[in-house]
Amino acid sequence: MADILEVATHEFSEKGLAGARIDVIADATRTSKRMIYYYFGSKEGLYVAVLEEAYRRIRSIETDLQLDDLGPVEALRRLVAFTVDYQLANPDFVRLVMTENIHRGEYIARSKAIQKLNVPAIDAVRKVYERGLAEGVFRAGIDAVDLHMSISALSVFNVANKHTFALIFKRDLDAPEAIAARRESIVEMVVRFLRK
Repeated sequence: MADILEVATHEFSEKGLAGARIDVIADATRTSKRMIYYYFGSKEGLYVAVLEEAYRRIRSIETDLQLDDLGPVEALRRLVAFTVDYQLANPDFVRLVMTENIHRGEYIARSKAIQKLNVPAIDAVRKVYERGLAEGVFRAGIDAVDLHMSISALSVFNVANKHTFALIFKRDLDAPEAIAARRESIVEMVVRFLRK
């Protein structure tokens, strides 16, 4: 099943739900369409399982960041830098989320797991923020979900709009120095937004 999910992740991220083909996934995993349908019920069931696994993967890595071991500013820096790096290294995740937004969240709504998977992400942001408030380094009045959304938006843009932005503005956004500069810029934007 892990092989099927891995191949299906790439197929759905490259072609979307409508364009992905179960026979391509079956051929690549040397299994049958019938076996895929046995495990996942339908193409849509496989797509939901792919979404769940994509969210499970990012959230499990986030829990290993050990943010509680750091001061609030350094913890925030680590969290933001991780998010930027993860999105850049996992463009399939970004494309899956973009595809699901095209479907207006229809398939995520079918998943009970994805809601639960995202609770720790918001809790981590909230804990870092609340520690910063208690230490007097962060300003009051910031919502944890809104902060998470802002971090995600800045991080996702680097992947979702990379090709068009690079062409329009004639920039090599894949150059290591460009990646490092953008990463630092995002980290600084978020930290300065929260600082008193």
